[in-house]
Amino acid sequence: MSSEVTSVPPTPTPPPVSTPPSQIQSPAAPASSRASPLRGMGTPNIASPVRKAVASVSGYLGEVGQMTRLADPRDAWLPITESRSGNAYYAAFHSLSSGIGFQALVLPVAFSLLGWTWAIICLTVAFAWQLYTLWLLVKLHEPVAGGTRYSRYMYLATTVFGEKWGKILALLPVMYLSAGTCTALIIVGGGSMKLLFNIACGEVCLARPLTTVEWYLVFVCVAALLSQLPNLNSIAGVSLVGATAAVAYCTMIWVVSVAKGRVAGVSYDPVRATDEEDGAIGILNGLGIIAFAFRGHNLVLEIQVKSLSHSFRLHSTTDNDGKDKVTDECMLAINSQATMPSTLKHPSHVPMWKGVKAAYVIIALCLYPVAVGGFWAYGDQIPPNGILSALYKFHSQDVSRVVLGTATLLVIVNCLTTYQIYAMPVFDNMETGYVHKKNRPCPWWMRAGFRALFGAINLLIAVALPFLSELAGLLGGISLPVTLAYPCFMWVAIMRPAKGTAMWYTNWGLGSLGMGLSFVLIVGNLWGLVEKGLHVKFFKPADFQ
Repeated sequence: MSSEVTSVPPTPTPPPVSTPPSQIQSPAAPASSRASPLRGMGTPNIASPVRKAVASVSGYLGEVGQMTRLADPRDAWLPITESRSGNAYYAAFHSLSSGIGFQALVLPVAFSLLGWTWAIICLTVAFAWQLYTLWLLVKLHEPVAGGTRYSRYMYLATTVFGEKWGKILALLPVMYLSAGTCTALIIVGGGSMKLLFNIACGEVCLARPLTTVEWYLVFVCVAALLSQLPNLNSIAGVSLVGATAAVAYCTMIWVVSVAKGRVAGVSYDPVRATDEEDGAIGILNGLGIIAFAFRGHNLVLEIQVKSLSHSFRLHSTTDNDGKDKVTDECMLAINSQATMPSTLKHPSHVPMWKGVKAAYVIIALCLYPVAVGGFWAYGDQIPPNGILSALYKFHSQDVSRVVLGTATLLVIVNCLTTYQIYAMPVFDNMETGYVHKKNRPCPWWMRAGFRALFGAINLLIAVALPFLSELAGLLGGISLPVTLAYPCFMWVAIMRPAKGTAMWYTNWGLGSLGMGLSFVLIVGNLWGLVEKGLHVKFFKPADFQ
């Protein structure tokens, strides 16, 4: 017995639209078969290869016992849901690329603010907490085998909190985690390009070095060129390269730092503040840095829908003009993970969770050595920009330029590749407006224009507002619920665990604690900005180092 499932559409049921070219076409069915695609699939006339394929798929659906109808076929034209040929490896690549990056290099700074004991405790608690909420999101993609599927974080948020409150609570944090991260990547990547040029050229270089803004422009041009890859599955190789680069430079930096030993005069006591207010602000900054190290939750559902489903065209009708016309009954999708189909016995979250676990084992093996090794080597003398800056500051003379240059090059590669996966939700939103208005796929030249425009906007923000790094704690507090709080409330609202059970208490407790921590971080950082002031310098970006 098969159960019919609907996936959540971004808009109400659309009017008839043109058939996406990626779907398998079938001849027009007789009127008697239009009432149900299953009846059309059961026709005895299967002479054509298409009808044989349809009959084969129909038999497979009967065996696995689960079918999913795509309520909005226009999803097949959008970057996140355009290609559905991914697998568990793609999920692992994307999860690893989105979960590790330059933010890991700042963890030793949090240790200098919190001290050994509290820093390790907070890092471990935060890692376990975010891994738990990640598991919740993986399960909520298809909360009941054969039930509704949520392919985007915002769809899940608006389903749980309502259309109005979903946008109020989740839109700004989700967009910040995408666009804000891309802006930060431009700053870090462009600054690293300038640093690499100086390392390669040396002190006696006669070439005129580019300015910081010009290096930002170079980074954006390369990133915009890479962003022309059409969809999330097409950048799986890019994510693999980026994840490999991140693991490599994290390992290289902490190994070199530990091998060189502790710097002179190092102390492991928390940085002493002049008064209690500064001490409280320092603790909050340390907690904010640890929270900032964990990201990527806003991409989990998008990665899962890309990696765990294939779609098949089973039935179409033809209008008077001879053009294909899509109706709700025309689309059926089979959840699959290569040889691991999503059925009542083998739900799609199982292979996805395997990929996530593999990715986060590697992430833990990078974060902890960088944090512990970096703090052991530099202690309270760690620069505000983290362990990479400390490596240049203390060991630029006694470490080979090849090592320094390789580490910097790997940082640049990771920034370029991570930019692609964090920009993809924004690209998807840009194209959604056109697709829903025109009822046809976005042409290649407009898609290229959208992506170049997004890069230009990020470049403008990075150049015009270079002081955004001072607001990182504040913005991190605003976006923290996306990672630590909202998934808990979503689980309670959709799964409805019995009141008083362990899952009910756990999710209400963690969700409330996450919202409270977010509030404290926001208030604390606003307090710090009021006390110390904000150093505003428009259009004067500083060097990364």
